[in-house]
Amino acid sequence: QVQLVESGGGLVQAGDSLRLSCTASGRTFNSYNMGWFRQAPGKEREFVAVIRWTTTRNYADSAKGRFTISRDNAKNTVYLQMNSLKPEDTAVYYCAAGDRFPALKTTDYDSWGQGTQVTVSS
Repeated sequence: QVQLVESGGGLVQAGDSLRLSCTASGRTFNSYNMGWFRQAPGKEREFVAVIRWTTTRNYADSAKGRFTISRDNAKNTVYLQMNSLKPEDTAVYYCAAGDRFPALKTTDYDSWGQGTQVTVSS
């Protein structure tokens, strides 16, 4: 397992942008699939985006066209650029690392960060 630390959350207005970062410990970052999930109050944790070690990407329908996931293996960091934020994007965002495919479900991941709060006001 790896240790993951997220940052970059905050309170923004609808239409604004945020970039979340997640930095991993360890020397095998480039062999992991890295995902972003989010959990709103009273709801289950849901998939947002993944960038696999193969560099392929997938996005939830709610994120397509607005969010971009990327990774910098030299910095052991994965990013989530979020544009045109909406109030319904309000949630705690979690970074996750795993090696199972297709890497779209929480059960495909073994390591999780502590989460970072994103709040979008209308």
